[in-house]
Amino acid sequence: MDEHTTRPRVYLIETMSDMEDDVLRTWLERQANDSGQPPPTVRVTDQALADLVRRKDDPLLTPLRVVWLPKETHPDGARRFRETLSLRDPLHPGQNMQRRVMRDDPARCQVLEGDPAPLSDLERRLAENGGGSLPDFIRRQAALTLERAERTLLGTQYKVSKFVVDEITDASRYHDGTRELSAKLNLPVAEVDRRARRALDEMVAAQSRRAIALWDQLGRYFSRAYRLDVDTTRLDELRELNKEHSLVFLPSHRSYLDPLVLRPALLANDLPLNHVMGGLNINFWPIGPIGKRSGTVFIRRKIEGDEIYKWTLREYMRYLLTKRFNLEWYIEGGRSRTGKLRPPRFGLLNYLAKAFRDSGMSDVYLVPVSLTYDQLYEVGAMAAEAHGQAKSKESLRWLFGYVRAQGQRHGVAHVNVGRPMSLADYLGQEDDLRLAVQKTAFEVCHRINEVTPVTASSLVMLAFLGIEDRALTVAEVGGILGPLVDYITARSLPTAGDVDLTHPEVIRKAVRTHLDSGVLRSFDQGSERVFYLGRDQHLVAAFYRNNTIHFLVMRAIAEMVLRAAVDQQFTDPLNDGWDAALRIRDLLKFEFFFSEKDSFRKELRAELDLIDPAWESNLGDPQHAANLLSGMRIHLAHRVLQPFLEAYAVVAGQLLRTPVDRKFDEKAFMTSCLALAEQRRLRQQIGSSESISAELFTTALKLARNRGLVEPNAENMAARRVEFEAELQTLIDRVLRIRAIAHENLDQMGGR
Repeated sequence: MDEHTTRPRVYLIETMSDMEDDVLRTWLERQANDSGQPPPTVRVTDQALADLVRRKDDPLLTPLRVVWLPKETHPDGARRFRETLSLRDPLHPGQNMQRRVMRDDPARCQVLEGDPAPLSDLERRLAENGGGSLPDFIRRQAALTLERAERTLLGTQYKVSKFVVDEITDASRYHDGTRELSAKLNLPVAEVDRRARRALDEMVAAQSRRAIALWDQLGRYFSRAYRLDVDTTRLDELRELNKEHSLVFLPSHRSYLDPLVLRPALLANDLPLNHVMGGLNINFWPIGPIGKRSGTVFIRRKIEGDEIYKWTLREYMRYLLTKRFNLEWYIEGGRSRTGKLRPPRFGLLNYLAKAFRDSGMSDVYLVPVSLTYDQLYEVGAMAAEAHGQAKSKESLRWLFGYVRAQGQRHGVAHVNVGRPMSLADYLGQEDDLRLAVQKTAFEVCHRINEVTPVTASSLVMLAFLGIEDRALTVAEVGGILGPLVDYITARSLPTAGDVDLTHPEVIRKAVRTHLDSGVLRSFDQGSERVFYLGRDQHLVAAFYRNNTIHFLVMRAIAEMVLRAAVDQQFTDPLNDGWDAALRIRDLLKFEFFFSEKDSFRKELRAELDLIDPAWESNLGDPQHAANLLSGMRIHLAHRVLQPFLEAYAVVAGQLLRTPVDRKFDEKAFMTSCLALAEQRRLRQQIGSSESISAELFTTALKLARNRGLVEPNAENMAARRVEFEAELQTLIDRVLRIRAIAHENLDQMGGR
C-alpha cells in the first residue's frame, strides 16, 4: 500500500485574502473523508509550524495555494510598465481584481496542490543540507514546491525561486566557507557573512512573469530595426543536451542589443531563459529593475582583491549549475570595437570551472554563438572611441538616444550556433586549471569564428578598403567581389542564411544599405556613377569587413609567402616558406585566433593548393612566384593585413622615440601613437585611417610587451626595438607590392 495513503495528511495553507479563503474552504470540503470532515490544515505561521514539527505521527505535508491565471489579453503599455516595476505577482492580484475575476471569469481561479512530503523526509533533507530551523525549512520548501507546480501550469521558462539567497546561505558549505574566509582575511565571521549576503542581494536574479513579458516587449521595440535570421542547425542538439545538463551560452559581442537578439531566438526554439551575466554599468533605472527581474545577473566590473565577493559569485554560479539553469555571458568581456572577435576574458570562465568542480554535476556544455549585423547604429560611436574619443556613459538619457536611433531600418541580425563543448572534457585535458580554462576559451572563440557567416555587407566593405581612397564603379565592385565569391564557394565558407552572394542584386542591395547609412557616398555627375567611402568612415567600414576577415587571413598570409619567395629567393623553399608564414603568425598572434602550429601548416598548405596545386615544387623559383602573384584574380594581403601592420608600425615607431631607461607611461604613449598615426596618414605614409585605432595600438603594445620591448632597462632594448620596427616595415613593403598588383588589375578592369 502507498505510504501516502496511510499517513495522516496535513495541508499547509499560506496567508490569503478573504476571497481566497472562501475558494480554498470550498475546495477542502470537496476533499472530505468518509466521515464528512475536511482534511486538517496548518497555517504557515511561526507558532503553527513550531507545533507541527513536534508531532510524532509523521504526517504527510501538502502545500496549497490559490492562483489567478492571467488573461490572454494585456493592458496598455504604460499600465503594464507601471505594474512591472511594482512587486505584485500577476498570479496573486489584489482583492478588487479577485472579486472582478470571480464575477466575470471564475475559471481563472484555481487551487494549486504541491507535491507532498513526509515530515521525517523534510527533517532528513534539512540535516543533509547542514541543519537550521525546521519550521523555516518547511516554509521555504512548501513555497518552492508550489513554484514548481506553477511552472507546470504556466510553462518552464520561469524557473527562478525567490528563496535563492536563503537556499545558498542556509547550506553548511556556506557557513564553512564564511568561517574559512574569516580566518584567512582576519575578519569576524559576522562581517564576512554581511558582505557575502550584500553581494548575493546585489547579484541574484529573479524571474517575474510581468517583468519577463515587458522585457520581451521592450526587446522587440529596441531591436525593431532588425529582422532576425536564426540558423537552427544545432538547436535540436541543444534541447537534447539541456534535458540533463546546464548550457552556458558564450556569444560574440557586437552590440548592446545582443542579449535582446539572442533571447527571442532561443525562446522561439523551446529553450528556457538564460541567466545573463551583465555588468553593473547597465544597472540603471528602469533597465536595472526590469533586467534583474527577468534573469539578468549584475556583476561588479572590478572585483580584484575582493575575496568575499569572488567567493560569493562562485557559490552563486555553483547553485545555478546544481539547479540546472542555463547561463549566458560575452566571452570577449566587451563589445568588439573592430568588428572581429576580441581576445577572450577568462574571469567568469574561471569562476564557472571552479563552480563546476564544486557542484558535483557530471557535465556542463559551453555553446559558442556568433551574433552579426548587416548594419549597426553604434559602430560610429565605437569608431570615434578608437580614434581617442571618450566613451559615453550609459544612463537614462543615453538609453533614450540609443532607442530613438533604432527607428531606422538597419537590416538583418544573424544568430549562428557553433559546436557545443563539454566543459568536463576540456578541463580534463590539463592538470593546471588556469591553463585548461585558457585553452577552453580560445576553442570557444575558434568555434564562434567557425560559424560566423560571410555577409554581403562585409564583402562590399572589403571591396572599398585597401585601395586608398579610390572610388569604384559598379563594374569594378563586381569585378572585385566576383572572384571573391568564387573563393568563398570553393572553400565552402558559411554565408548568411539563404543569401546568394553570386546574385548581383544581393551586392547592389548591400551597397544601397551602406549608402543610406552614410558609410558610402556616391558621385554621379561624371560619365558614370562612382562610389567611395564617406569622410571618417574607414573604421566603420572596417568593422563590417572584419566580421568576415578571420576567413581570409590565411589566404593573405599565403600571398605574403609568395611575395617573400620573390624577395628572398628561398634556398630551402619549403622550410623558408613555413618560416615566413610562422613569423607573421607570431606577429599577429594577439590579433587573430590561429590554429595550433600543425593545423596552421595544413591550413596554409590548403590555401597554397588553391592558388597553385604545384606550388611545392615551384616555390624555389622567384619568377614563378611572381607570375602567380600577378596572375591571381583576387589579392587579399593589402585588404586584410595592411591596416594591422601599419598600426603596429606606429607603435614600433613610437617605441623608438620612448626612452629605454624611464618608467613607461601607457596613457601618454597611446596618446602619442594616435598623434603619430594621424601625422603619417596626412603624409600618406599610412594607407587608410582605419590604422588610426587605439584598439589596434593596444594589441600591438601587448605584442611588444610579450617581446620584452616595453618595460625599462631590458637587455639590448634599443637594438631590439629597431629590429621590431624593421620587421614590420619589411612586411608592409611586401603588402604594398601586392597592393600595386591589385591596383594594376583594377586599372585594367576600368579601362575595358
